[in-house]
Amino acid sequence: MTPTERRASGSLASIFALRMLGLFLVLPVFALEARKYPGGDDPALIGLAMGIYGLTQGMLQIPFGMASDRFGRKRVIVLGLLVFALGSAMAGMADTLSQLLMGRALQGAGAVSAAVTALLADLTRDNVRTKAMALVGGSIGLMFALSLVLSPLLAAWIGLSGLFTLTAVLAVMGCAVVIWAVPAEPVVHKDAARGGLRQVLANPALFRLNVGVFVLHAVQLAMWVAIPAFLVQAGLPKNDHWEIYLPAVLASFVVMGGVFPMERRGYLRGVFLSAIGLIALVQVALLWVSSGAPSITSLAVLLFVFFCGFNVLEATQPSLVSRIAPASSRGAAMGVYNTLQSLGFFAGGLMGGQLVKSYGTQGLFLSCAALMVLWLVVAWPMVAPARPVTTPKTA
Repeated sequence: MTPTERRASGSLASIFALRMLGLFLVLPVFALEARKYPGGDDPALIGLAMGIYGLTQGMLQIPFGMASDRFGRKRVIVLGLLVFALGSAMAGMADTLSQLLMGRALQGAGAVSAAVTALLADLTRDNVRTKAMALVGGSIGLMFALSLVLSPLLAAWIGLSGLFTLTAVLAVMGCAVVIWAVPAEPVVHKDAARGGLRQVLANPALFRLNVGVFVLHAVQLAMWVAIPAFLVQAGLPKNDHWEIYLPAVLASFVVMGGVFPMERRGYLRGVFLSAIGLIALVQVALLWVSSGAPSITSLAVLLFVFFCGFNVLEATQPSLVSRIAPASSRGAAMGVYNTLQSLGFFAGGLMGGQLVKSYGTQGLFLSCAALMVLWLVVAWPMVAPARPVTTPKTA
């Protein structure tokens, strides 16, 4: 990468990191802390409050991306981060679960993912874009992992309202990164060719990835409707959940380090499908665990395996989209991908709460396992794209 490309990749990945850290910080403790609010005795409403963020973001991801084509990437990103900060502040001041839900909905209205990835595409060459996209995807996985460690500790110190206030601060920090750290964007933005969205929707390879990102984030959010309570049931106080999360996360990143050598050797398809299969097996095992008394050891092992699969998929999927999408419709492809990711968050929260309310945790994990198997079937015909030609010297 050139110095400009390294600066663009690092700064834009940090924007994702700051925003996603704020989003993920509330995830491990939300289901427990939300019960303290008036209306918190309804698991379905808690699940809706967790997932409503994804619905509003999914509705606005493509419009924000199109606006960035017309008005400039940086302006739209800053606007979206400010809306996200406002929603975070509203959630931090909420006195009821309904007010909390409204704040979460406004958080989602700051839908900047497509604009950020489009700007990254503007600022990097084709032959290094896979590395840049993988850096962004890896930053998301890292923030999710970090949030699982920090969230219980911070929640014990500042509470759920304090976590939302911290989220607002992180979003404002993201604005500063956009303004002062991200390289200058191209003066002229070219819209995707007419019919580009139809071209993206009709592409079977992109369809498989879009299905995948929806399922991955739906299962991820749905799981965390039940996981914190499982750990408490196993005898681990919520303030000590990091003792399980931290070793599982660190060990999983060691495993993820083998993805790029495997890709260079032509095994990307096998690694990708194996990661889906691992998460499916975790859901089956959690189904079995939920029928009895969960143990700390079994939950620790299952979370480690989950993170191995999740981090691999979170790092490789955006890279694959950027490589498969035609150049004339890359912005549209990233918009659709990020829309499905956001809708997955919404569906996961809503599905998780409703399933626990109606069928218990066994119904939840049975449904998650079925979704992962469905994704494995859809993804099976995938063909890994050829690696782009690289320049003789890369950094």
